[in-house]
Formats: sequence, C-alpha cells, structure tokens
Amino acid sequence: MIASKRHLVKTITWRIIGSIDTFLLAYVITGNFENGLKISSIELISKMLLYFFHEKLWFNSNFSDPNKRHILKTFTWRIIGTTDTVIVSTIISGNPFIGLKVGIAETISKMILYYLHEKIWYRSNYGLKIRRNDRQKNKI
Repeated sequence: MIASKRHLVKTITWRIIGSIDTFLLAYVITGNFENGLKISSIELISKMLLYFFHEKLWFNSNFSDPNKRHILKTFTWRIIGTTDTVIVSTIISGNPFIGLKVGIAETISKMILYYLHEKIWYRSNYGLKIRRNDRQKNKI
C-alpha cells in the first residue's frame, strides 16, 4: 500500500513535467495556443492513467541493474507516451502530420526529462519502508 503512494506521487510529478513539455511543443508546432492547451489537457488525464500502470508493472519487475532499468523504463514509457501523443495531437489538430511532428519532438525531449526524473526517484526513499536493493540482500 505504501508503494502505491509512491507510484501516485511519481505519476503526479512526472505528469506536471510532461504536460508543460507537451504544451510548449504542441503550441510551437501547431502555432496555436488553444491546440497546445487542448492537447496537453487531454494528455494530463490519459498519460496519468497510462503512467500509473506502467510504473506499477516496473516496480514489480526483477531488474537489479539500475542503469539498465532506467533505460528500459525510459524506452517502454516513451513508446506508450508517444503513441498517445500522436493520437491526441492528430485528433485535436485534424492533421496526422502535426500529430507525428509533436510525437517526434516529444520523443526526444521527454526521453531526456524522463530519464532524469527516474534517476531522482530511484535515489528517493519516499513511500518505501525498505529500499529495493535492501530487500534483495535480505532474501539471500
């Protein structure tokens, strides 16, 4: 139950960062403030749900190497997130090429931001009774 609190707070902090990034990219690419706001607002909800479940799955995984874990989580999340962005941006703009442009731009920016977010959270004990590495040591 405590880990779920951690997942929730991670979800919220990432979504704040991600929504600001999505808004800025969508606004610049579409040239329309309202479209940027609509795209980032819809994604605020869709991506929070997607991220929460992604985080829960990874929390229960057995990857012990933190560097590989962060990289794999970054790529799996980016595939999910970019797909969501392309779909939402295409629907809002009415143009699949705009959707692809926003998706491609955010792939680059969000992978960097997500990797940094993961590194910070991996070092944090917030919501944990015992660190993952400590749990693995106690099993041996």
